[in-house]
Amino acid sequence: MSAAPPMARAEPEPRIRITEIFRSIQGESTRAGMPCGFIRLTGCALRCVWCDSAYAFSGGDEIPVSEAVARVLALGTDLVEVTGGEPLEQEAVYPLMAGLLASGRTVLIETGGHVPIDRVDPRVIKIVDVKAPGSGMESANLPQNLELLGPRDELKFVLADRRDFDWALAFVESRELDRRHAVTFSPVWESLPAADLAAWIRDCGRPIRLGLQLHKILWGDVPGR
Repeated sequence: MSAAPPMARAEPEPRIRITEIFRSIQGESTRAGMPCGFIRLTGCALRCVWCDSAYAFSGGDEIPVSEAVARVLALGTDLVEVTGGEPLEQEAVYPLMAGLLASGRTVLIETGGHVPIDRVDPRVIKIVDVKAPGSGMESANLPQNLELLGPRDELKFVLADRRDFDWALAFVESRELDRRHAVTFSPVWESLPAADLAAWIRDCGRPIRLGLQLHKILWGDVPGR
């Protein structure tokens, strides 16, 4: 008798490193003010001068993707956001997003713009940062990502001063980005008064949104809120 063929080994479930999972109010983007479940992944190769989530650079807990999906769904929100750190630096983010989409959730991903977005499911709404000079990370921008944006995707510029504003406005105007996508300009809290940025946007003649990070206004700059 011939020996039975060896049984194929099951592939191990992917695991993902997370810093926190929590329910809050969406503080940014065109969905600001809506209840939202957040999963913040650990790790980021960038070091923006003004980063407000540096606590997610390292540490965290590594868990199976199925557990991460279950914990996010247990928050009970129709809207969920995958953020970081930089979520696209982890390969397991793709099955994570697939699991959330399969549950019928509206899925956002916030990315720093230095990782290609070509593999992100088109059903996921991408919120892509464009790094202005004041971040110290302008050289990390990937111009090709701008060509991969869908009509529901958004762009976000975090601005430290008037120089950043002028740079961002020229960047948007030269590519007509605000004619094709929602574009938000947000101030660095420590260096640019929101009222100044609001006045500049009011007077610039472009359909640009002011972003004020509602979660910080409500609860301060603390993790998990």
